[in-house]
Amino acid sequence: MRILLIAGSDNSLTQRVRVELQDRGHTVSVEVTPDGDAVRDAVALHAPELVVAPMLKAVVPRDVWSRHLCLIVHPGPVGDRGPSSLDWAIHEGVTEWGVTVLQADEEMDAGDVWATATFPVPAVGKSDLYRNELADAALSAVHLAVDRVAAGATPTPQTGPVRVRPVFRQERRRIDWDEDDTATVLRALRAADSQPGVRDELLGAEWFLHGGHAEDGLRGRPGELLATRAGAVCRATVDGAVWIPELRARTTPGEARACKLPATLALAGRLPELPELPPPPREGEGGRTWSDIRYREHGPVGVLSFAFPGGAMSTDHCRRLRQAYETARTRPTSVLVLGGQRDFFSNGIHLHVIEAAADPAAESWANINAMNDLVESVLTTTDRLVVSAVGGNAAAGGVMLALAADEVWCRSGAVLNPHYRRMGLYGSEYWTHTLPRKVGPAMAERLVEQARPVSAAAAQSMGLVDRVVDCGPGEFSAEITRLAARLASHPGVASRVAAKKAEHERRESTTPLAAHREQELSRMWGIFTDPTAPYHALRRAFVRKTAPPTGSPDAPGARAAGPTDR
Repeated sequence: MRILLIAGSDNSLTQRVRVELQDRGHTVSVEVTPDGDAVRDAVALHAPELVVAPMLKAVVPRDVWSRHLCLIVHPGPVGDRGPSSLDWAIHEGVTEWGVTVLQADEEMDAGDVWATATFPVPAVGKSDLYRNELADAALSAVHLAVDRVAAGATPTPQTGPVRVRPVFRQERRRIDWDEDDTATVLRALRAADSQPGVRDELLGAEWFLHGGHAEDGLRGRPGELLATRAGAVCRATVDGAVWIPELRARTTPGEARACKLPATLALAGRLPELPELPPPPREGEGGRTWSDIRYREHGPVGVLSFAFPGGAMSTDHCRRLRQAYETARTRPTSVLVLGGQRDFFSNGIHLHVIEAAADPAAESWANINAMNDLVESVLTTTDRLVVSAVGGNAAAGGVMLALAADEVWCRSGAVLNPHYRRMGLYGSEYWTHTLPRKVGPAMAERLVEQARPVSAAAAQSMGLVDRVVDCGPGEFSAEITRLAARLASHPGVASRVAAKKAEHERRESTTPLAAHREQELSRMWGIFTDPTAPYHALRRAFVRKTAPPTGSPDAPGARAAGPTDR
């Protein structure tokens, strides 16, 4: 079937719908349509048999939906209406929610139902929930709806109670630090973790707070800052405390949107002297607390997990993760798992931190070198097997980090973007070595030039990943640990490690890794230091949420080709 996807942006759900429909043999086109006129133009251009809107802010015009079957993916159960469904669900503390595929009609979210699915709501941020549990349910519903359309079925009119709820505005998100307990504060932060953040006052300025994690061990006067850890600040509640990883300064109308930054970086110059707390030695020790890097062991298996907001890895993130990785290499394990947590694996360098730097070119250079140092540590591990466990989406240098391991295991719902071109970059992280090694030179060139998203299943078919793990996002960590233990117990592990070491030594004698790094970085240096290079305008547009430069793949009306989703 010829299917057109229309979306306000080529976000994670749009990409996943695209790649999974393509995997099922459909011909899929994607158009970014910020308004009704763009929707009309897209439909006229493609003349589709079916229109699907995975994430659409614009209203589908009557003259479009009256002539073409248009399916809308609504992130709420049947009868739920309004633009802030997930925000309300998290705010109200529901444990189960739904997603509905309905037909576009005169009234928003009131059309006939083609399919619906439910999903659990764990205690995670809205964007994490959207990319994972909701996305899994949405794809089940989309596939069912498309199959029903193809079979000539008819939709079901909406019946039962209707609940129309307004936009979830900042007035409702407000945290009262003198009254709200930790659970209430966490719900507010999680319902706004990526967008729009919770507006608040701190140290004499207004900020948007992004992300929230419970802390059991610290206490203080409600609203007081208690400590820092890995760029986050810990703030007291009436009955405990929460960690807030990121802040974004509030700007006035007409000002450029501020960068979303690690909290201590955003507060530089304002932050009082606070203790910098080390992470807990092992995962699970010290009660509920937050750390973006954790390590645990299960017999011969070590698991080094990390979770950086939006999958972005700053210079500091890369250096700390590399230090943790080198420490993990000293442990007596035969299999080391890198990753294994739910949601993002990595999206590469941290564009927000770079954009906010006094010298973005210098920070870009520092960041890519720190990322390369981390990847090199993985590539040069020759005394054990390394498995990259990709629990969620990955893009650009994040994909190349995963490819540095001996095996790549990927959750079935993950979407990979193994390319750099959409940000105007040549790329590094030893991709000129690892990508051809995994998929062959011809496929490697195609992936980086076409710059399109790839499903987990397609990635396995082309050799990009070695194993697809079919499980829910909440089960990924336990399943990866079980599979790694089985790998470690295999009698052929020692011979694999010996062969790996011999191959590394042979390769270093012919085409050393340093040669790949030097060639890649020479290209990146030229881009970073050229103020006219498209990278700078593309980065700025991505971070400041402005229209991309004319002619770029993300410009309104442009054919979407799979950007990173942070």
